[in-house]
Amino acid sequence: MSYSNGDARKLLTIADNTFELYENLELDSLKQALQSQHLRYDKHGEQHYDTISAFIKSMRASNINAALYYLARMINAGEKPEFIARRMVIFASEDIGLAQPTALVVANAVFDAVHKIGYPEAQINLAHGVAYLCRAKKDRSAHDAYFKALDDVKKHGNLPIPLELRNAETKFMKSLDYGKGYKMYPDTTKSLLPDKIKDRKYYQCQNT
Repeated sequence: MSYSNGDARKLLTIADNTFELYENLELDSLKQALQSQHLRYDKHGEQHYDTISAFIKSMRASNINAALYYLARMINAGEKPEFIARRMVIFASEDIGLAQPTALVVANAVFDAVHKIGYPEAQINLAHGVAYLCRAKKDRSAHDAYFKALDDVKKHGNLPIPLELRNAETKFMKSLDYGKGYKMYPDTTKSLLPDKIKDRKYYQCQNT
């Protein structure tokens, strides 16, 4: 268990991969396997999740050196470029968001590029995108606001939509005041939320 730091799941991964490589579980085979790059970065194991976590957190901290290092580790271990690029697309909206909306454009361009090109050239596209995302200002306001709204949806269910916002498709609906008083560009202080949560404020602008 010392090889796995007491982690039973990691121990099973080590044993499985050792047997796959050497067809036995002898001590020498275990030692050789532990030194193997294949085992140090198991795409379905602990190192996979630890490395992608370090990669994301380094970009979040705007630390280009660390982010490029963890990118290099993933690429050198054979991680699929689409997996890395997909996480960058998520990061562009989750952590950069409104501070620099072009980040999503760049991340999508990187994803498209690596899909078209593949390794080894795709690593250049990934490095370019990572450096850009690291340097971008960060703003999670849209991300946080959405999940606050989602919490209310889960808590309260489908609350009645205000009548003025409803679509009056028939005369009967109009007789029920559907769409009555609707203005295309109302006072920005007007809530427009269902009555039960009309005073909720989800979005808070961040100073970036």
